[in-house]
Amino acid sequence: MEDIKSKIKVKLALVIGLFSFGICLAQELEFTNLFPQKKGVACYRIPSIATAPNGDLITAIDERIPSCADLRDNNDINIVSRRSSDNGKSWTPIERPVDYPLGQSASDPSMIVDRMTNTIFMFFNYMDLEHERQIYYLKYIKSEDNGKSWSEPVDITNQITPPQWHKDFKFITSGRGIQTRRGTLLHTLVNLDHGLHLYKSDDHGNSWQWIDTPLIPGDESKVVELSDGSWMVNCRLNKKGYRQIYISKDEGKTWDSRADYSLVDPGCNAGIIPFPEKNILLFVNAKHKTLRKNLALSISKDNGKTWSAEKTIYKGPAAYSAPSLLENGDLAVFFEKDDYTQNSFVRIPKDQILSLLE
Repeated sequence: MEDIKSKIKVKLALVIGLFSFGICLAQELEFTNLFPQKKGVACYRIPSIATAPNGDLITAIDERIPSCADLRDNNDINIVSRRSSDNGKSWTPIERPVDYPLGQSASDPSMIVDRMTNTIFMFFNYMDLEHERQIYYLKYIKSEDNGKSWSEPVDITNQITPPQWHKDFKFITSGRGIQTRRGTLLHTLVNLDHGLHLYKSDDHGNSWQWIDTPLIPGDESKVVELSDGSWMVNCRLNKKGYRQIYISKDEGKTWDSRADYSLVDPGCNAGIIPFPEKNILLFVNAKHKTLRKNLALSISKDNGKTWSAEKTIYKGPAAYSAPSLLENGDLAVFFEKDDYTQNSFVRIPKDQILSLLE
């Protein structure tokens, strides 16, 4: 009788445990619209997020005033931001780190955090539509106080692009770049006629150089350092329904290329970052072949060769997304939601991510 009672208790505990586990996975995620629509602003677009050296979260986005048009067709776009010091529970009012006069626009923010110097670089694309229409310049501002204040813009166009590109359609990819374990600052830029390229700094942003090895086909992309020190570029392709992958074992001199049909994608900017637990990669995108919807988290345990787990973040309309890791290991995602009417922050707890691997 005692054995039977013990077995019943064990089975009951297992049932309760599985039920609790299911509740945990089924918990609804909380979405916070950081940049609500307001009078005088046509829309907010192109999210970027970074975790500052002190743990604060920094978000940045385009404030598109007269219309939602992109840089070359919009004479008033500012870069605006908000910060959180409590892992996204509360946020500062909107700040304007980049605000040019009417006729000049800044677009597509992206950030790199240099954790050796505690400096945050925010890159953007610039155009003077009054005097040099269709001429793209590539710039950055930097912060040495965790995003509380920012420097004046620095133009690095001539450092990271060749002179013959002066009139070309070129841009730095929005979202984020990286710092490698050796300290190199690394990011991607696109020339739709000459391919995707990487650019870097080996001296903590004092100077920048482009890596003259084109990746074709190429569009908005993210670079990540793999556990073996290789560089991986995960690339958007338009009207293909999947992502393109490039891997270099010699710091960008040569690349191997392959299509990743398992990463279903409509042709949209996405995000990829390493997760310190178990050397896994986290990839966030609109996981649909043709439509910008179904924001999903995909997880790889083998440096992106395969993707063994997945979690839906938001089933509805979703476009550009940008992830960042919090100090406690939770995943923060900042993304365009509901047909560009919201730009939402959501946090996925670390234990939910790890449970997907079990």
